[in-house]
Amino acid sequence: MKIAEAIVRFVDYIAVERRMAAGTVRNYEGDLRDLQAYLLPLEVTELGDLSARDIRGWQMEHLGAGEAAGTVRRRLSSVSSWLRWLRRSGFLEADLMAKVSPPRQPKHLPVFFKESETEHLYDEGLFGSDFTGRRDALMLRMLYETGMRRSELAALREGSVDLGALTIKVLGKRNKERLVPIEIELAHNISDYIALKRQTVGETEWLFVSAKGKPVSAAMVYNIVRKYMAGLSNADRVSPHVFRHSFATHILAEGGNIQAIKELLGHENLATTEVYTHVTREHLKEEYKHAHPRSRRK
Repeated sequence: MKIAEAIVRFVDYIAVERRMAAGTVRNYEGDLRDLQAYLLPLEVTELGDLSARDIRGWQMEHLGAGEAAGTVRRRLSSVSSWLRWLRRSGFLEADLMAKVSPPRQPKHLPVFFKESETEHLYDEGLFGSDFTGRRDALMLRMLYETGMRRSELAALREGSVDLGALTIKVLGKRNKERLVPIEIELAHNISDYIALKRQTVGETEWLFVSAKGKPVSAAMVYNIVRKYMAGLSNADRVSPHVFRHSFATHILAEGGNIQAIKELLGHENLATTEVYTHVTREHLKEEYKHAHPRSRRK
């Protein structure tokens, strides 16, 4: 079978039978057409002539052109799906991807706020005393004290909070629920906010709403974090997710259990959480370099 025909059949399969989104289909087809264009000067037009060496050469061409490792990995994922379908459909026998290693992505340590920066969240003068200011203060404190994602925060309902048990029921990825504990002061803040919310906009199902009573969006949470933290922090990036990183990093730095942090964050795998152990090690190294007199000697 011609490579061109194999691409057409695969694109038709994912568009019609798998009903993938149009944008996803375009990405798959674009990556496969790019591979086809690379193979044409090599006179590789038949599936039977395609080799792992050809795919590795295509990969190296993109890397050599300065393309990011993550982008190349995505391209290889498209090719891998195509080849897997071809083998499953009986059009190809060899597992060509078994001899192709995707490029390693550089590991970036999570960005987090310093404890001295998060302490400002408890300065009453930072936020207004009206409904919007009280709401913003609670949102930022809750992000920092629970480690939840911005989408999880925006999705909270009044019923998600159990003030008696000092817990919040969080609906995470893949609709997986977890209970996150809260301390008594935050519980009082939530209770006071709910009372003010009912006075301002009336009864609402959602915990966080606009001054008109509409539920906040994840984008709105992002903008609120930027509004306050951009001027308070020297972090390389300011976003709701930086609060999540700060939550985990600060607990771990105080001797918190890595398994407990995993459960609090709702991670599926411990390996995802273990990145914070590297963060704390690097942070300690930086503190040593800046503070210990022996580290400054030439």
